[in-house]
Amino acid sequence: MKNTIKLIRTLDLKKARELHQLFIVEGDKSVSEALSSSLTVEYVLAKKEWLEQVPGELLAKVSQIIEINDRQLSQISFLKTPNQAISLVRIPQYTLEMTEIIGGLSLYLDKVQDPGNLGAIIRLADWFGIANVLCGEGCADPFSPKSVQSTMGAVLRVKTHKTDKSFFEKLKNHQPNFPVYGTFLDGNDLYSTPLSSNAVIVMGNESKGICQDVAQHVTQRLLIPQYPTGRQTSDSLNVALASAIVCAQFRRNKTNNS
Repeated sequence: MKNTIKLIRTLDLKKARELHQLFIVEGDKSVSEALSSSLTVEYVLAKKEWLEQVPGELLAKVSQIIEINDRQLSQISFLKTPNQAISLVRIPQYTLEMTEIIGGLSLYLDKVQDPGNLGAIIRLADWFGIANVLCGEGCADPFSPKSVQSTMGAVLRVKTHKTDKSFFEKLKNHQPNFPVYGTFLDGNDLYSTPLSSNAVIVMGNESKGICQDVAQHVTQRLLIPQYPTGRQTSDSLNVALASAIVCAQFRRNKTNNS
């Protein structure tokens, strides 16, 4: 048990997650979703009453099940208020399929550094049926405890890919003129611009926006307009909130054109 607790605590570090190829999922609902997902759950540590209510066929897929008490749970939990269960899940290795990218809507994140923002974006991707989130250079790790907690289970369903700006050259080689949208202060009004239902949406860094190396691959620049125009307001929107507004408009546009 001591070795397992030590392992869990080290998974707060990216190098430990990469070494063991494991990430933490905790909370009653999230662990249940992990057991029902296509991912491999290696460990489940939970209170007796929680284990007793989980279907046996789900627990049968777990390599190791450890019954723990409240004190032990508080030792290993990354939550302020621990629930009843925590699990260690194998980090999925997804293949980035260009045919899948050009066949739908995807998000490319450029240096989104806050794990809470990253997790929230993965969660909204799940909500809007966006299957692939591409994490460019400088992005937070989608499998850090804070990112995973912020996804509220969405990381178990949405495919996340570590990539870099070379992705856009590969995309261009596979499908020339494929639409790549990005948000800028000098872009066209999001609400009056025709939007493609198949596209890559680029969202930039929390303070600096989309870097020049990535911006040069954007084919259509968009602006989320303030209301009313010209009124003194905040300098910018939180990147997760901006992503939600943009994705909602893309889905609304698709509905109106269907």
